[in-house]
Amino acid sequence: MVLVTKDVQKRDVSRLFTPTHIGKLKLKNRTVMAPLGLVGYNDARGGFNKNIQELYIRRAKGGVGMITVGLVAVDYQDFFDLSLPCPLYDPIDFTKTSKIMLEQIHNYGTKAICMISAGMGRSAFPGVSKQMWAPSEQENRFDPKKHHRAMTKAEIQQTIEDYAKGALICKKAGFDGVEIHAVHEGYLLDQFTMAFFNQRQDEYGGSLENRLRLPIKIVKAIKAKCGADFPVSLRYSLKSFIRHLREGGLPGEHFVEQGRDIEEGLKVAKIFENAGYDMLNVDAGTYDAWFWNHPPMYFEKKGIYNEFGAKVKAAVNIPVAVAGRMDDPEAINEAFDAKIDLVEFGRPLLADPDLVNKIKADDWEDVRPCISCHDGCLDRLAKGLPYSCTVNPETGHEAEYKLTQPLTKKRVLVIGGGPAGLETAYICGTRGHQVTLLEAQDHLGGAVIPGSQPSFKQDDYQLLVWFERQLHKMTNVTVKLNAPATKRDFNDPNYDTIVVATGSKPIMVDFGSKQMLKAETVLMAPNKAGNHVTIIGGGLVGCETALWLQRKGKQVTVIEMSDQLCGGPEHTPFANWEMITELLPFEGVTVLTETKVDHVEGTTVFAQDKQGRSKQINGDTVICAVGYKANDPFVNLLQTADKETYQIGDAVKPGKIMNAIWDAYYIAKDI
Repeated sequence: MVLVTKDVQKRDVSRLFTPTHIGKLKLKNRTVMAPLGLVGYNDARGGFNKNIQELYIRRAKGGVGMITVGLVAVDYQDFFDLSLPCPLYDPIDFTKTSKIMLEQIHNYGTKAICMISAGMGRSAFPGVSKQMWAPSEQENRFDPKKHHRAMTKAEIQQTIEDYAKGALICKKAGFDGVEIHAVHEGYLLDQFTMAFFNQRQDEYGGSLENRLRLPIKIVKAIKAKCGADFPVSLRYSLKSFIRHLREGGLPGEHFVEQGRDIEEGLKVAKIFENAGYDMLNVDAGTYDAWFWNHPPMYFEKKGIYNEFGAKVKAAVNIPVAVAGRMDDPEAINEAFDAKIDLVEFGRPLLADPDLVNKIKADDWEDVRPCISCHDGCLDRLAKGLPYSCTVNPETGHEAEYKLTQPLTKKRVLVIGGGPAGLETAYICGTRGHQVTLLEAQDHLGGAVIPGSQPSFKQDDYQLLVWFERQLHKMTNVTVKLNAPATKRDFNDPNYDTIVVATGSKPIMVDFGSKQMLKAETVLMAPNKAGNHVTIIGGGLVGCETALWLQRKGKQVTVIEMSDQLCGGPEHTPFANWEMITELLPFEGVTVLTETKVDHVEGTTVFAQDKQGRSKQINGDTVICAVGYKANDPFVNLLQTADKETYQIGDAVKPGKIMNAIWDAYYIAKDI
C-alpha cells in the first residue's frame, strides 16, 4: 500500500511573494516568522545564545521575509533574572549578540523585529512571576489560591519607560522594529484593556479610554525615543473568547463574552492605529481560552484567525498580519482575498525551516508538516524548557546538531516502519549510509495509521506521506513491505548495524466479553461500531476516538478510572487537553471519570463510581482503549547479536510521536 497525499487545491500563492511595507520598512515578501517564547535561549548576560541565533538565521536562509524575534523581557521586573533575553539587563551583551545574529539574517534579505514584553500578570504559570502583580488584585489563572496584587502607578510608569529604553536598545542593536507584547492572549497589557480583569479606580481603569492608556503610552514613548519612522507592531487579540473565568468558549458555541468582544475590539483597533502603532498582529483568545491562541488539531480548519484579521483590516489602514496554522494554500489565499497584508508562520517554521522557499517553489509535498501536537514546542515552554519540535529534533539545536557524513558508510537494517523506523531510515539515508527498512505490514506508519484516521488528525497522516516521499527519493534507502524480520536478518553479514523499531501493541484487558473491539480496529473500520458506543479508557486515543465517532453521529460514552481525561495537563499539552476535554461534553459525549469497569457482558459494561455505586452502561459496541505495551519480539536477539544494535521508540516504552522521532534522531545522527 502506498500512502496518498492529500489533494492540494488553489496552490497559486504568488501574492505571498510580493513586496510590502510596514511604515517605511520594506519587506521582500509577505511571510513572517511568528514570535515564540525564548525560555532557555538567553546567554549568561541576557543576550541571545548561539542556539537561538542559529535557529533564526536558518529560517532567514529558508526564505522568510521578516522574523519576529521574541519573546524578550522588557525588564526583569516581573520575569526572573535570565529567564529570557532582556535588553536592559546588560545592554552591551544584548546588543553584541543581536548584531551577530542580525547581520546574518539581513544578509538573506530578511528583516527582523524584536517582541518585548512586560510580563504575564495573573496569567503567569505558578512560580514564574517575581512580582505577582496585575492591573488590580485577583486570583492567578492556574492556581486560584495564589493572588496577584495591583500594580502601583509608579510601577506602571516604570514599565512605560522600560519599554522605551528597551526599544531604543533594540534599534541600536540593528532590529528593524519592535512588537509590543501584548494586548493579546490575556497577558499583562491585555488585562489592563479588559473591564473583566481591570477594576482600577484611577486613570488606568474604568472607561475604555483609561483601560487603553498603558499600551497607548507605551507606543508614544517608543516613538518619542526611537523616532516616528521606527516601526512598532502590536500583538492583538480581537476577541477574548472568555465564557467564564478560566473557561473558554468553543468554536460554534453561543455564550456571553466576558472579555473583549468583536465590536469593542474593532473600536480598540482604530484607537491603536491613531495612537501610532504601525501594524496589528491579529489573533483571538486568552489564557482562559488558551486553545484559541495555540490552536490544536481539533479545530480542523487552518487559517482560523483569517476571519478576525479580515474584520480588523476592514477597520484600519495599517498592515494586518495573521498566523493560525497557515501552512495551507487555501488559508493563505483566503487571507489575501480578505486584504490581509502578511501571513505568519510559527510552528510550521519549527517543523520545516525551508517552508517559505518550498512554498515559493510549489513543493508543498516536500514540506515537513507541523502536526499541532504542542509536545515539542508549547509543552516544553510550559515546563521551563527551550522549545523545539516533535517532527524536527534539530529545531533549537542548529548550533549543536550537524548531520555529518560518516567516515565509514555502514549497511543499516531498520526493523519497523512506524515513526521511529522512518526517522531512523531518513537520517541514516541523509548521512549516506546504505539503509534497508523492513516493514511487516503492507504499508508504512505503524500505529500512526489508525491514529490518523479522524479528520482532525490528517497532519499526522501527511507526516507519514512526507517520510515516504523523502525515502523514495533516496537511492541508498530500500523499503520492503510485507517483510517481517527474522532471526536470519540479525545474523546476516550484509548488515553492520541493526535498529529495532517494532513499535507497540494495544492492550486488551479481559473484562469477560469476546465482543470488545480494539480502538485501532474501529478507527480503521468505523462501520464496525454501532450507534451506541462505550469506550473503556479516557486517554488520548480513547478521547480522540470518542470525538470522531460522536461527530459521525454515534452516541458515545467514555469511562476513565482516574479523575482526569488524557492523563491531565501534566501528560497532554494544556491547550490540547483543555480543548478536547471541553469538546467531548459540548458535542454530546458522556464522560464518566473516577469510574472503574468491573466486567462486560456482551456489549453491556458494568462499573462502579468512586462512591462504590454500580453503573450499567448499555450499548451495542464496546471499545477497549486502555493503552499500549511494547512490541519487542527481538529483545533476546538484541542482547546476543555480534554487531551494533539499538532498540528505540515504542519498542522500548510506548510514548508519543515525539518520543519515537527524537529517540530515532539521536541514535541515527551518530551511527
